[in-house]
Order: sequence, then structure tokens, then C-alpha cells
Amino acid sequence: MIDLRSDTVTRPVPGMRKAMAGAEVGDDVFGEDPTLNLLQEKVAAMLGKEAGLFVPSGVMANQVCMKTHTQAGDEVIMESDAHAFQYESGGPAVLSGVMCKTVFGKRGVITADQVAAAIRGDNVHFPPTRLVWIENTHNKAGGTVFPQAEIIKIRAVADTHGLAMHMDGARLWNAHVASGIPLEEIARPFDSVSVCFSKGLGAPVGSLIAGSRDFIKKAHRWRKVFGGGMRQAGILAAASIYAVDHHIPRLAEDHDHARKLAGALDALPGVSVDLDSVETNIVFLDVSGTGRSGTEIEEALREKGVLVIATGPHALRAVTHLDVSGEDIDRAIGIFGQVMG
Repeated sequence: MIDLRSDTVTRPVPGMRKAMAGAEVGDDVFGEDPTLNLLQEKVAAMLGKEAGLFVPSGVMANQVCMKTHTQAGDEVIMESDAHAFQYESGGPAVLSGVMCKTVFGKRGVITADQVAAAIRGDNVHFPPTRLVWIENTHNKAGGTVFPQAEIIKIRAVADTHGLAMHMDGARLWNAHVASGIPLEEIARPFDSVSVCFSKGLGAPVGSLIAGSRDFIKKAHRWRKVFGGGMRQAGILAAASIYAVDHHIPRLAEDHDHARKLAGALDALPGVSVDLDSVETNIVFLDVSGTGRSGTEIEEALREKGVLVIATGPHALRAVTHLDVSGEDIDRAIGIFGQVMG
């Protein structure tokens, strides 16, 4: 099977498994796991932040940050298709008691003017605006990179109104490689940043929150409340360290594969791809011109050995990753051609 459903399906490479097996561990709830402490310090430094906190998942990373930044009744400004709004099971409402003020962006990008217009005034009738939320890269927009110049403009608006900013950087590594902008520079305008190790970097489990020492101290408490305290988590941290040390530059290969796949699929009858949106490793296909549903095509591809996800009545998503080779991409293109032919 050629699995293009997500970059979360990757399996640890032999070197990563070896690092996990040999990891020095301790009880992290007591702060005594040396490998986990190393990971937190290492990635926080890469992002230019004072401290880091390892958590089991990207959703927990986002929700812990939201809880740390806000109080019940606050409002958070985010793009309308943001992962935290669409795919985190109502976490903002359930866990933080906040409202999401959604703004329609273009390929996942909202502007400083849109943010300024969305901020609530100081009026007892309104929930107070507290936080601006940016997703980079943006999943549902096709892995698009949020322009750094616009982030800086949004930061200026946030500063004017006394707002915090969080970046959902689950695929920040892809944004860094695609844009060439250093990680620290991308992260600088944000009060908190979350990154994921179990997507493009290929670790089996884990994300990390980075921010000031005071922010991380508060976030640590909420991680405990949410059930995210772990014991000998250095085994997982070792995988993430290996991923950070070995798998960031190779993301460019995934991006090349995605562009090749997108170009070939856009040329098929009845299929269209927004080629300009394929900036990293995610490809969305509009198959409405085939006269078949996304689910029908998904099943037909599965029968021939290619796994994708139907994301709408006439939409499919394919994601490239380190378990998909150039030969796999060529085979997948051929199978798509058979199914669409």
C-alpha cells in the first residue's frame, strides 16, 4: 500500500528505534527525565523561546496553550478553517470556555486588517478579545505557509490592543523548509508556539509547547489537569530528538513529491488541483468533474493500493511523507490514472 492519508502514518526508522531503546530516562512528573529535559531545552532554543513543555499530542498542545492564555468567556480570533476550530472536538468551548471569532482567509491566511476588524470593543455586551491564533502551515488550506510579513503586521495590531498571539505550528518545520526563514524568526512574533514531532518528522508520538518561563510554568499545570503528565517519557523524547536532528532538511523531498503528484493529477480528466496552494506536502483534489464522489474514488484507489482521504463530497486529500519514496509517487500517479481514466 502507498499510504497518502496523512504524514502521521510514518513509522520510526531504525536509527530512531535505536535512540528510543537507549534513552536515559527518569520520572518526568518529578522533572527527572534527562532526555525529556534535553528535548524541551533544545527545541525551545531552536524556536528562540525561554522554555518548552512536551505533551502527548498536537491537540493537547493547542488546548493547553488556549487555556493558559485565556479565561472563560474570552474570545479567540482565528481563521475559519483552523484546525483548533474544525478538528479538535470543540476543545475551546469544552476545556477553556472561550468563543472562537472566525475570519475567512485566503488559503488559510488572514490579514492584519481582518484581525483589527474582528477585535471586540470594551463593551459589557461582548466577550473580550484575548488571543490571536495563527496556523502555519495551514492544514485545510493545503499546507500553505503563512507569510511572515503579514504575521508581523498582525503582531503590531495585537500589541496595540494588548492581545497575545499563539502559533499552531504542527507543521512549522514544513513552513521553515519551504520558506527558508529560520525557525526562530518565524516564531519570534508569538507568545506561544506549538510544534509536532509525529507528522513530517516521523516520530511516533509527541508535540511541544514553547514560550516564556512564566507561560510554560502555567501551561505545565494545565497539562497536569488535562491528564498529560507522563513518567519515563524520555523514550518518546529520544525519538523526537532524533527526528529534529535528522529529518528537518529532508522535508524538501516531501514538498517535491507533492508538487510532482499535484501536477500529474491536475492533468487528469475531471480532476483539478490548485497548484499555487501546493507549497509543502499536502495536495487537495477537486474530483467533481469526474462525475463520481470522493468516497467512490477513495475506495477505487484503495482497491488498487493507494490510500487517500475523502474530505468532502467531491474532494480528496493526499499527503507526502518520509515513508513515501519517489518510486511510490510514480506508482501512485499511474494508479490515479487508471482509476480516473
